[in-house]
Amino acid sequence: MAGEAGELDLNSNCNAKMKVFAGNAHPQLAAKIADYIGAPLGNVDIRRFSDGEIFVKICDNIRGKDVFVVQPLCHSPNEMIMELLIMVDAMKRASAERITAVLPYYGYARQDRKDQPRVPITAKLVANLLVAAGVNRILTVDLHAQQIQGFFDIPVDHLYAFPVIVQYLKSKRFENPVVVAPDTGGVKAAYAYAQSLECGLAVVAKQRLAADRVDAFSLVGSVDGCTAIMIDDMTTTAGTLCSAGKLLKECGAKAIYAAVSHATLTELGLERLKASPIQELVITDTVPLNVDPGDYPVTVLTVSELLGEAMLRIHECRSVTTLFRE
Repeated sequence: MAGEAGELDLNSNCNAKMKVFAGNAHPQLAAKIADYIGAPLGNVDIRRFSDGEIFVKICDNIRGKDVFVVQPLCHSPNEMIMELLIMVDAMKRASAERITAVLPYYGYARQDRKDQPRVPITAKLVANLLVAAGVNRILTVDLHAQQIQGFFDIPVDHLYAFPVIVQYLKSKRFENPVVVAPDTGGVKAAYAYAQSLECGLAVVAKQRLAADRVDAFSLVGSVDGCTAIMIDDMTTTAGTLCSAGKLLKECGAKAIYAAVSHATLTELGLERLKASPIQELVITDTVPLNVDPGDYPVTVLTVSELLGEAMLRIHECRSVTTLFRE
């Protein structure tokens, strides 16, 4: 009994060393995570000088603490990245024991390779900036490309929104569903959904005409008479989804749905969705929805429990592997 009491005291002391802070990118998600963990958000003062420079002061004592900073790099990503870097620098100078950047959405991930002359690899640049600022660990959800994990020389815990989204899709009890990858890059993820939903798989091959314009031109697989469920990691202008949706309709799909991890939607994207045959957009709250969908059906699922559980396991040095499973 004495040993058990000592173990309980140790765990209590361990949890007391955990501190969660939020930047201005998505305070609502951070608050949900803090509720799940059962600890209030840390107190931080973030202001702008008159010339636009960012001022940060950590108002809590974090000396020797295990600190987590929740900040998706979205909606004014340049501002959010700089704000995060300054917060991390302040925390490092306040003698935090470990700093984990919780990035529900990893911005600048589209440019993850040099696919034409004289262009940057911004996903690597952001990784370098985070490490240089003093980040000791990364926790993120659904990276745009798996190889981004290799851009870091610090531990990266890469979670998937799959368990959250697939649970909702199963609850819909679709008739004759088929999972569709709206481009060839999403085949692996779409296959995982098809396996879980025990249904068929189709792939849309696309040709990108411009940065915000996509022309889908062929379908591998059959969706005739089926409920098509498109799976993608992100959408902004919805060009890929809407172009693929139009093709699926032409190929005989009875109903069309789309599920996306990160919805950095613009007004243009929303207008396209409303004019498309996509009947419902399922997203997560890795980023805040900054456009009003009005009467267009957008279902927002929360990843707060997924991230909160991962943060607790990281803090307590437990495995996060089981969180990858449904």
